[in-house]
Amino acid sequence: MANKSTTGLVASADTQAIPTLGRAPKPTTMVGKFLDNLQYVRGRGALEIGAVFVVLQLVMVGYALIAPDKFPYLAPANLSGVLSQDIPVLGILGIAVGLLMIAGEFDLSLGSAIAFCAIMFIKVTNETNWGIGLFAALASGVVIALINGLVVVYTKIPSFIATLGLGFFWAGASIYLNGPVPSTMSMFAAPVQLFVGDFGSIRAQAFWLVLVMILTWFLLHRHRFGNHIYSVGGNVNAAKAISINPNRVKLVTFGIYGLLVGFASVLIAVRTLSMQPNSTQDYTLLAVAAAVVGGVSLNGGRGSILGMVIGAALIKCLNDGLILINADGYYIQLFVGLMIVLAAVINRRVEGSAS
Repeated sequence: MANKSTTGLVASADTQAIPTLGRAPKPTTMVGKFLDNLQYVRGRGALEIGAVFVVLQLVMVGYALIAPDKFPYLAPANLSGVLSQDIPVLGILGIAVGLLMIAGEFDLSLGSAIAFCAIMFIKVTNETNWGIGLFAALASGVVIALINGLVVVYTKIPSFIATLGLGFFWAGASIYLNGPVPSTMSMFAAPVQLFVGDFGSIRAQAFWLVLVMILTWFLLHRHRFGNHIYSVGGNVNAAKAISINPNRVKLVTFGIYGLLVGFASVLIAVRTLSMQPNSTQDYTLLAVAAAVVGGVSLNGGRGSILGMVIGAALIKCLNDGLILINADGYYIQLFVGLMIVLAAVINRRVEGSAS
């Protein structure tokens, strides 16, 4: 049975309460405020994964200090690559997937959409300029996502089935658009400094991740529409009872997801200056892993922007550690797979305790 308060708080027997701007009563002491914020973060799944990330960093930094020659984790070049290049792209994709998962939907065409948007950006940039190419990539991401969303919302087909099939369609569309050969961008046409330029030890992609984090954090945690996303993903019937349109919320969330995917594809294209159709399929697994490891519920209605980014950082740092110790490539997939399963089990237990 759904309950409605003046702040828009929605709760039911099978889902957690959805906090809004009017969380009350608020503590007045500094310690009370800290504990309240800590509990809020924990309720979104970020605290647990944050603790795991801290422990992993302590282990890796300790090993790097003991054996810097064998494990150069703290080398400036390594830190710059991981923190400013690897984590930002996966972090943005993790946020995109996480928002959709909180709304109760999935999109398994992510890898194909990245390739299509990147190829569109490269081709349009080569023929016109990078500004028009950027618009083409962002528009392509939104259109692809909205088409996927319309199919999911109005046919009632489970999103992981519908988007799995559409993923093959968009992969074929990439090959039709470009052919099976790589699409290459002229380095003089690419706005390298704007998107992937170096600013000392920090690269531009890190700034873009911070900007995306801030914007999506305000949208999800400090805006009414964010409460609607939680409501629809947590209990669609309760959302309808307070006059929220689930189809509209899901379609808008698909659009935001597509915008972020299009932007991530631009970062990838400018960094590599080329794109091969069907070469970005691994991003689908990694983005879902970042969201799930970061505390996003597979059942919808739970997750946080901070958790999504920490999940991406954990995966990329673990990946970097395995590379530094010269582990075989299949170990990376092995650990990512285990992390997804363990995170899903932990999330399920947390949800059970909350209910």
